[in-house]
Amino acid sequence: MNDSPDYLQSICVKFISHNLNSVFAAVEDVNRNTVKHVFKDSSIYIPNIVSERLFAALNEITFTDQLLTVFDPSATRLRDVYITDASQLTCKGLRVLKSHKISELVVIKLTKVTVNDLIGCLGEWTLQNLRLLNVSQSTFGSGEKVRVVIALSKLKNLKCLDVSFTEFNSQGLTIIAVDLPCLENLNISGTVVSDISPLRYCKERLKSLSMYNLKVSSLKESLQVLSELRNLRHLDISEDNDEPYFSTETNGDIKFSDLIEVLKCLPFLISLDLSGRQNTDAKQLTEYLGKHKKMQFLGLMENPACQDDAFCLATDPMFNPNLVVTGFATEKQVLESLHRYINRKFYVVKSLCYLYADIQNLTEIRIDIIELVLEGMKAFPTALGIQMAATACLYNLTKGQLSDKIHPNWLRKIVEYTLLSMENFPNQLQLQKNALLTLCSDRMLQDVSFNRYHCAELVMNSLITFDDPAMSRMSVAICSILAARISTVETSNLGAKLDYMNRLLDIVKVKKEQGDIDIMMKFTLSALWNLTDESPKTCGVFLKLGGLQLFLSVLDKFSGESAVETKVLGLMNNIAEVSHLREYLMKDNFISALRSLLRSRHIDVSYFAAGIVAHLTSEGESFWYTWHQNNWNEMVTELGEAVTSWAVPAVEMVAYRSFNPFYPLFKCFKAYQVQLWAAWAVHHVCLKNPKRYCRMIVEEGGVEILRSLVDKPELHQSVVCLCTEILQFVKEEFPNV
Repeated sequence: MNDSPDYLQSICVKFISHNLNSVFAAVEDVNRNTVKHVFKDSSIYIPNIVSERLFAALNEITFTDQLLTVFDPSATRLRDVYITDASQLTCKGLRVLKSHKISELVVIKLTKVTVNDLIGCLGEWTLQNLRLLNVSQSTFGSGEKVRVVIALSKLKNLKCLDVSFTEFNSQGLTIIAVDLPCLENLNISGTVVSDISPLRYCKERLKSLSMYNLKVSSLKESLQVLSELRNLRHLDISEDNDEPYFSTETNGDIKFSDLIEVLKCLPFLISLDLSGRQNTDAKQLTEYLGKHKKMQFLGLMENPACQDDAFCLATDPMFNPNLVVTGFATEKQVLESLHRYINRKFYVVKSLCYLYADIQNLTEIRIDIIELVLEGMKAFPTALGIQMAATACLYNLTKGQLSDKIHPNWLRKIVEYTLLSMENFPNQLQLQKNALLTLCSDRMLQDVSFNRYHCAELVMNSLITFDDPAMSRMSVAICSILAARISTVETSNLGAKLDYMNRLLDIVKVKKEQGDIDIMMKFTLSALWNLTDESPKTCGVFLKLGGLQLFLSVLDKFSGESAVETKVLGLMNNIAEVSHLREYLMKDNFISALRSLLRSRHIDVSYFAAGIVAHLTSEGESFWYTWHQNNWNEMVTELGEAVTSWAVPAVEMVAYRSFNPFYPLFKCFKAYQVQLWAAWAVHHVCLKNPKRYCRMIVEEGGVEILRSLVDKPELHQSVVCLCTEILQFVKEEFPNV
C-alpha cells in the first residue's frame, strides 16, 4: 500500500545510517583524524541480514574508507556486498572485506585503485567461494591488465563476471575463458574486446553473454563463435543506434538474415536483446519467435520492430503474453526499458522522453513509474538530457490532486531528487521550470520533510537567474511558504543576501508602478514578511535597500486594499519588534497612515497597525516626543480603542514562530493599552490553535511571566481577564503545569 509505514527494522537502519555518531564512536589518530568507527557498546553484534541492510543504506551515501570501517568483522557479518559508487575507496578501506566470507561482490566505479588491488583485499574463503563479481566501470590499471586478469583467474568458483565498460581486452578474455571452470555468465559490454573467439574455450558452459556496444574486428568470425555457444540462455548484442557497434568499417553491420541463422543454432535461448538495431526485419523476427515459443525476453528498445502488432496487440495471432518486450511502442514496453536499462544513459533518456508523452493525463497515482524515474535520476545525476526529461515526468506524476494521494515518503524522495537536479543545472531554464512546477504544491511544501532552507536557496537562485514571469511567480510562491517553515537563523541567512532581497523588492516596485495586485505581488509581499519575521538582520537589509520608502509608497498606492495592507503592516511589525530599528518607522507620513489604519474595518489590518503602535509606544513618552511632541498619549488612547473594538475573528489571522517579541510588551505598565494588545494577540492564537501555542508558552517560560503579571495589583482589569484565560487554555492542554 502507498500509505503503509516502513518496517521497524528499516526505520532503525535508516536512522543509524544518518546518525552514525549515536551508535558508533570515532577512533582518532594522534592528529585527531578519524581512523575508524567502533560500536560505543562493545558487546553489540549485528547479524548478517541486518548488517547487509545497513550496508545497503550506507550505499545510498558515497562510501569512503572511513565509512567502511563500520563493518568490522568482529561486530558485523557480510555475505553479499554491493557498492555502486566506489570512486572514493582505496585499499585502506577495502581491507575490511578480508575477514568477511563474501559470496557476491559488486564494486562499481573503482577508480582510485585497480581491480587487482580489490582482489588482493579479499580473504582466502572469498577467493575460493566467490560466485559473482561485478567491477563495471572500474580501473584495471595501466600496464597491469594481464596481472589483473591473472588475479581474476584465482576465483575458481566464479559463475558470474561483469567487466563492462572497463579496459578488459581479448587477451583477458582468453585467460578467464580458460582459467575459470565455473564461469557461466559474462558481461563484456563496452570493453575493448575485439575478438570473441576465446569464448570457444567455455562454449559448453556459457549460459549468458552480454555484448552491448561491443565493436569486433571480424563479424563473420564473431557470428561463427556465437553459433557455437549452444548452451546460451541469454544473448545481448544491443547497441546505441546513433553509433553502430558489433560492426566494423570494412564489414558493415550484421545482416539480419545472418543473425537469424545464428539464433537458430541456440536451442536454449530464452532471452535476446536486439535494442538499437535498425536493420531488424520484423517479419523474420516474428517467424523465428513463432518457432521458439519458450522465449521470455526480447529487447527492442530503439528498434523499429517493437512497433509490430505481434509485440503490441494482444489480439494479434503472433502475440505471446509470456514474452516481455522492451521498446517504445507502448507504455508497458517503455517502462520495461527503463527498468532493464537503468544503467544505460542512452536508453534511459530515450525511455524518459517516451514516458513523458504517455503520462500527460494521469488520473491515478503511479508509484511504479515514480520509482523508475527516480532510479534514472539517481543513476545519472549530471546527465542533462536525463534530468530534463525526468523532472518533466515528475511534474506529470504529481500535478494537481495526484500528490494528495502519494505517501510522504515518496514525495520526499521526489523533492530531494528534484533539488539535486536544480543544484546540478542552475542555468538550464526548462529544467528549472520543470522543478518549480513540481515543487509549487502545498502538499509538497507543507507535508513533506526535506531540507527547506536548501530548497529556498535554490528557488531564490532561480528567481534571480531567470526573467521568466511564470517561473518568477512560482519562485516567490514557494519562497513565501518556505520562509515561514524554516528557522529564524535560516531566514536571517536567506534574507540577508542582497541579491535575493533586491530581486523581491524589484518585483514589488514593478507591480506598484503597474498598479497590479496579482498573485505574484501577494506572494512576494508574503515572502518578504516571512523572511523578516524575528530576523533583525533581514529587517536591517530591507531598510538598507530602501524597502521602507517603497512600502510606504505601496501603502499610499493601494490604500484600502486589505490584502496588501495586511502584508505590508505585517512586515512593518517585524521591524517594530526590533528595538534599535524602531526609529526608522517614526516618519510623519507613516504615523499618519497608522492612525488611519487603526480604524480599518478589516480587523487584520487594524490588528497589525495596532501591533506597530504597541511596539513604538512601548518605548515611552521620551522616544515619542523626540518625533511627534505630545502625540504619544493620543496614540496610546487610539491603540486601546482599536483593541477593545475587535470582535473574535472566525479564523486564525496570523502564525507566530514564538512569543518572544510579546513578553517585553507585558512589562509596559506606563501604558496598559500596550499590554492589552499583547494579551489579545496571544489569547487569539491560543484560542484558535491551543495545541501549538500553549506548548509554545510552556516551553518559552511564558507561564511564569503571565502568572507574575496577573498577581500585580496595578494591572488593568481587561489585561487580567485575557491573561487569566490564556493560563486556563494552557492548563487544559497541560494539566500538570
